[in-house]
Amino acid sequence: MSGSVDPVVWVESGGVGLGPLRGDLAREYWRWESDPGAVLGYGRQVPESPESRAEGLEHQLRGAPDQARFTVYDTASRPATPVGLSSLLIDHQVRTAEFVIVVAPEARGRQVGTQATRLTLDYAFHLIGLRMVWLKVLEPNTAGVRAYEKAGFRHAGRLRDAGHWLGRPCAELLMDATPNDFEGHSTIHTPTDEA
Repeated sequence: MSGSVDPVVWVESGGVGLGPLRGDLAREYWRWESDPGAVLGYGRQVPESPESRAEGLEHQLRGAPDQARFTVYDTASRPATPVGLSSLLIDHQVRTAEFVIVVAPEARGRQVGTQATRLTLDYAFHLIGLRMVWLKVLEPNTAGVRAYEKAGFRHAGRLRDAGHWLGRPCAELLMDATPNDFEGHSTIHTPTDEA
């Protein structure tokens, strides 16, 4: 990981910020994504090798017009500490995106996921101009569902037996958010005085 230099943080609110992906964090990204809690919550059954993740990160660092990927930071600490990843997988034809997030095990339970989700939605609606953002979450992941609801997502559907939770079939919930669902102050969009 990096030394004591503050990383680039593009947008920040409530002690959480979003910045660019970083090549020097490949091992941390892999650790967060391979943590049993993340594997369980995301529904992916097989963890990825660090080499495979590093190869995938190389592609992501080159950028793609259909992806907006962010490092999530705890900005209450100095220097800001990387604690997660959030992504928008964009469908430009219909101006929508799938949302994916992973939070480091040591940062869970501190509202980091909720605040990072709000910032990512703010970015999606006020900078990229998306019409809707959606996600899938396993129904037994009640902490995840609550965090998504607090951030502005609404229930949009239920896929029966589409996932696995602790070795048993479970439903996968579909949730979506639109700019109209985004309540409260925008960190991205600040009204300007017009003459």
